[in-house]
Amino acid sequence: MESIGLVLEGGGMRGVYTAGVLEYFMENELYFPYVIGVSAGACNAASYLSRQPGRNRKVTIDYVNHPEYLSYKNLIRKKQLFGMDLIFNDIPTEHVPFDFDTFASTTEKFIVGTTDTYTGEPVYFQNEKAPDQLLSILRASSSLPFMAPPVRVQDKLLLDGGIADPIPIFKSERDGNHLNVVVLTRNAGYRKKRSKFSWVIKRLYKRNPKLALAINSRYERYNRTLEHIESNPEHYYVIQPSTPLAVDRIERSKERLSLLYDQGYEDAKQHHAALQKWIARPLHAGITSI
Repeated sequence: MESIGLVLEGGGMRGVYTAGVLEYFMENELYFPYVIGVSAGACNAASYLSRQPGRNRKVTIDYVNHPEYLSYKNLIRKKQLFGMDLIFNDIPTEHVPFDFDTFASTTEKFIVGTTDTYTGEPVYFQNEKAPDQLLSILRASSSLPFMAPPVRVQDKLLLDGGIADPIPIFKSERDGNHLNVVVLTRNAGYRKKRSKFSWVIKRLYKRNPKLALAINSRYERYNRTLEHIESNPEHYYVIQPSTPLAVDRIERSKERLSLLYDQGYEDAKQHHAALQKWIARPLHAGITSI
């Protein structure tokens, strides 16, 4: 399965769909040599690569009603909607331990996308296996503007990877993958709209104008990327929610989250035979980009 990438979109709590897809992949020993994700997609990928079935469900759905997991009290008291210390420290090191040893021994290449707050450009990290680095990078990739403070990794202040590169297919291509399996967390036909609050973003990030520009132009990159994927079906195999979504980025209903997780699992199951056939095809050349 050389030169095939697995590309995972973010989407906050909509990421439980991706968790369901990856759960089916794990059960069927379907691992890709290259995995790239941003935000929730990267977090789900970590447990997939550490070979921990069921973990993604536990750390999202089972913890969603924890008082520190997701609340506006967090936003007021700590300037973070999600409890980032709980999610990226307490849970992986104490409550639902992450298997750092297995993760460190994986042969797959793992890329996590983040956004530089100074340049507004994407910053990618590959297979950061040290516990402190991995958790910090995943935290940075999941730190949404206005909902979490930036995270310093090495010499950079970083935010959510979905700002600069929301569906990182072109990074995967640049790294040599001529075919890509793409897991999206939006239904077919979805297009992102321009924010009505672009002026607020410019004002709040007046000291970081390039970041403000990246946030305000995200919808354009997102939509162009979707158009590119749809125009090149020979190079991309897309798995996305097959029925209308009833979950938003900050969903707290365990019932709705469980249904979306199960939908991801069932969609992956339905795609399995066709996906295996698609993977087995000869590789194609001539990839284009935006």
